[in-house]
Amino acid sequence: MKTIATVCARGGSKGLPRKNVLPFDGKPLIAHTIEQALACPRIEAVYVSTDDDETARVAEQAGAIVPYRRPAELASDAAGKLPVIEHLLQHLEAGGLRIGTVVDLQPTSPLRLPADIEAALDLAGRADLVVSVCEPSHNPYYSLAEAGPDGLLHLSKGEGAARRQDVPAVWGLNGAVYVWQRAALPRAVRDGFWRVSILPSVMPRERSIDIDDAQDFALAQWLFQQRKLQSRP
Repeated sequence: MKTIATVCARGGSKGLPRKNVLPFDGKPLIAHTIEQALACPRIEAVYVSTDDDETARVAEQAGAIVPYRRPAELASDAAGKLPVIEHLLQHLEAGGLRIGTVVDLQPTSPLRLPADIEAALDLAGRADLVVSVCEPSHNPYYSLAEAGPDGLLHLSKGEGAARRQDVPAVWGLNGAVYVWQRAALPRAVRDGFWRVSILPSVMPRERSIDIDDAQDFALAQWLFQQRKLQSRP
């Protein structure tokens, strides 16, 4: 039973057009994710699902396998990600591949490290799914509020607390790493993401940027450059 990585990368993007192939530190954005996956010894191959010829070409040049072009019905803004992954896995399994673990990596998280993927893989098998998380900037127990029917703000969760130490730890899914047990994915497609057992794998906030628009892209580039500067002897 193989451990593979999947990368889902549509050609279209409303927030930042063509973001998956935009140059990021001298190479297309998606190439960073593919190289990170290939740097993990336990990942035996990286497969990309895309509807776009340029994305496919860039992905193959970075070392990924692009077995087909994604059908149009799975490449729209309304298409969910889980059916896209399941479609790809079924295609690979129809060709004889036996898959036990699926490491799904979004191409918009270039700041993750191979070590972050490895840390999530270390937890694989202890739950249906391992997800990368980071500490959020706001905690719902004391600093997140929502408007009620009267238009007034009310605390999102809990009864109010004055100190961070007095409330439970909460985590934000950063989208960088998902490690699925293959058998659990059809159940998640059918019943929903939160219907499977999930364990967190913690990443620092500075590696948790998910690029959605030009502002995210600029911030990620700045953080990436800061990392390079700090790593110099």
